[in-house]
Amino acid sequence: IPITVPGTNHTDHIDAIGQRISDKVALIPILRSGLGMVDPMLELVGNAVVHHIGMFRSKHSTMPVQYYNRLPKQCDVGVAYVMDPLIATSATIISVVGILKKWGVPEIHVVSVIASKAGLSELLKYHPDVHVTVGTIDEELNADGDLVPGLGDAGDRLFGTPIMEEDEEELVHPSKRKRTMSVASES
Repeated sequence: IPITVPGTNHTDHIDAIGQRISDKVALIPILRSGLGMVDPMLELVGNAVVHHIGMFRSKHSTMPVQYYNRLPKQCDVGVAYVMDPLIATSATIISVVGILKKWGVPEIHVVSVIASKAGLSELLKYHPDVHVTVGTIDEELNADGDLVPGLGDAGDRLFGTPIMEEDEEELVHPSKRKRTMSVASES
């Protein structure tokens, strides 16, 4: 189809023959780390909708836990781009792809910055129909299932979250806080 692409200033343009995305596109960042990939993707696919899925990995297991899901009840998209900067064991991305398939998305793309070779193999074993785009592949996972060398916690890096020791984290967790009641002193 003929399209017009804006040039560097408002008067320039380029006439070209190309393709326009006809499917409704959804961007699915995996919270928190995937949020850093949303704005650049919206520059490429400006008419995409954004839906969020929150997952975390339990401290004592490599199994993902879903804590947030804002997918609409009915799937109305033709293509979903799942964004997660790091794919280590791939348990999280496998779960999210499964959620999207159950929701009814016919075409799923996974976009990542770094992935482990083992994680990619697992993802494609469970979901061979998924398209994967990754910046680089790390060869090794450590005993905890983290990429080596990797980037560390991408969400913490993105938001500047300070590193906490394990005993400090217990103090922050809501289930570990002591409930207190303060009574205002009367004057």
